[in-house]
Amino acid sequence: MNSLVHILYIIALLVCYQTATQAFAFKARVMVTQRTKQSTPHNINPTITTSARPFHSSRSALHMADEFNFKDYKKGINEKMTKSIDSMQNQFNTIRAGQANTAMLDRIFVDYFGSPTPLNQLARIATSGSQTITIEPFDKSTAKEIEKAIATSDLNLTPNNDGQIIRITIPPLTEERRKELVKQSKSLGEDGKVAIRNIRRDAVDGVKKLEKSMSKDESKEYQDQLQKLTDEFIKKLDTMMKNKESDLMKI
Repeated sequence: MNSLVHILYIIALLVCYQTATQAFAFKARVMVTQRTKQSTPHNINPTITTSARPFHSSRSALHMADEFNFKDYKKGINEKMTKSIDSMQNQFNTIRAGQANTAMLDRIFVDYFGSPTPLNQLARIATSGSQTITIEPFDKSTAKEIEKAIATSDLNLTPNNDGQIIRITIPPLTEERRKELVKQSKSLGEDGKVAIRNIRRDAVDGVKKLEKSMSKDESKEYQDQLQKLTDEFIKKLDTMMKNKESDLMKI
């Protein structure tokens, strides 16, 4: 009798052990599965479109899109147009008026060992009084090439080279020369407008390529905003052109 009880007791222990082992194994598999899910990156679509949101009105949808897409897009276009305006201002500065201005030599390139090199990389340039520009070459052997580059440019300037320093006396502008420079500045200004409009054209094309993910009202609103931005920069260019013309015609 005691042997039978002992055997039943051992069987009960084995059953309990097996049950506990299976439960532990199941729990371990669950924990591994959970950790795997946590470590696996979610497949998140980085592109945020207004179509995923309820459409209340053209204006409200536009506002939501601005926060995620168009605001940054327009900012990038603004930066491109600003760089174009800055470039045009530098070009205007190279058109000389009646006084000495070192910027008028920014377009001068010198043949330096067979390579066209900006003058300001080869010499120290400064003004001496209101009518004289001085050029001190870092390498004195380049003085003749610098003199040649200035003399053959479209600035109508005559450099004087003493072997150490090159001096340029800015002569008074004749009325005929002033009109020529005004015409030149207007041509530069028109080139600047073309550059601004080309930026707008590319920006509008970018919006049109995304029309499948937006409403027609949104696309039109975006294009209208880009046109307004373009008009602002064209106005800035007109002001720059008028100021330069006024400066050139001032006696």
